[in-house]
Amino acid sequence: MSSYNITTLNDFIIQRQKEFTYARGELSTLLHHIGTAAKMVNTKIRRAGLVEILGRTGSVNIQGETQQKLDVYADEVFINALLSSGECCGVASEENQSEVIFTDAFGRDGKYVVCMDPLDGSSNIDVNVSVGSIFSIYRRVTPRGQKAAKEDFLQPGSRQVAAGYVIYGSSTMLVYTTGCGVNGFTLDPAMGEFCLSHPAIKTPVDGKIYSVNEGNYIKFPEGVKRYIKYCQERDTETSRPYTSRYIGSLVSDFHRNLLKGGIFLYPENESAPSGKLRLIYECNPISFIAEQAGGMATDGYDRILEVDPRTLHERSPFYVGSANMVKQVGGLILQYNGQEREREV
Repeated sequence: MSSYNITTLNDFIIQRQKEFTYARGELSTLLHHIGTAAKMVNTKIRRAGLVEILGRTGSVNIQGETQQKLDVYADEVFINALLSSGECCGVASEENQSEVIFTDAFGRDGKYVVCMDPLDGSSNIDVNVSVGSIFSIYRRVTPRGQKAAKEDFLQPGSRQVAAGYVIYGSSTMLVYTTGCGVNGFTLDPAMGEFCLSHPAIKTPVDGKIYSVNEGNYIKFPEGVKRYIKYCQERDTETSRPYTSRYIGSLVSDFHRNLLKGGIFLYPENESAPSGKLRLIYECNPISFIAEQAGGMATDGYDRILEVDPRTLHERSPFYVGSANMVKQVGGLILQYNGQEREREV
C-alpha cells in the first residue's frame, strides 16, 4: 500500500456517507467511536503480558462463564465510547445481564442501539492467541427522546444497519459492512490509524477449510457427523480431504475462512441443545458480514438473519462461510435430522 494513497477508516466512512439516505452523519460518528475504542482495547491487549490484566476477575457473567480481566476492561471501554458518541441510546453486551440504557439527553435522542461481544475468545489471551471484538448496529424502533427499551435490541439481524469485528492478531484489523459490501482496515501502529487494506472483500464460493471443535464430535447431530466425514474423505476430484483448522475464537476462525474460503460450524449438541453462540452478539453480525461478502449463514435450517430473537442472550446453532459448503451441510442436516426438527416445531 503506497504511503501516497492511504485511506484511513475515518476518511472511508465519510466518503461512503452518501450510501445512507436516512443518515446525517450520526452513523459515521458512531463507527468512528467504535474504531477509537478498538484502538484502546488493542493497546491494552498488546501490553497484557506486562501489566496486571491477564487472568480471571473471579466474577461470572450472565452466560455463566468466568470473566477474564480484559473482558471487563473491553466492555467498559466500548460502552464509554458509545456513550460519548452522543448517537447511541443503549448497548446490549454479552457481559451484562440487561441492556445498558443511556439516560442523558444525548443518549435518549440517539438514533441507534449497539449489540456487542466486547472480547470474543478472551480465554486465549493468556496463551497469546488471537482474539476479537464483535459489534452490530440497529436503528432504534422506540421514539427518539425517550429511553431505549428492550424491543430496540430484539430485532432480527436483517435490520442491522452496520456490523463488524476487530481481530487482534499479528496485526490488528477492523472489518465491517453497512450493507454495501465488506471492507477491511489494518491498524498502522506508526500512524495510530486504521487504513484500508482489504477493499471489497469477497469470500470464495467454495473452500478447503472446515472449522469445528471435533472434541464434541460424538455429541453432534448425525447430519453434521456425515459432513465432517465427507470433509475427511480422500477424493482427488474435489481436492479432499479438506484442512481442519480450529482456533476457538469465532472472530479468528471466521476471518481466516472469509479470506481463504471455508466453513465454521458450531452445532447444537447434547450439552448445548440450543447451540452455544449468542444470536444477537455473535451470529447476527457475523452473518451480515458473511452474506455481504457472498457467503451464507444458517442455523442448519433457516437463514440466521431472519430469526426473531426472543431474549437478549438467546443461543443458536451456527454454520457460516462459503456458500456451497453451508448449503451442503444444511442438506445433510435436513436429510438426517429433519424429522427431529419437525417434532420440535
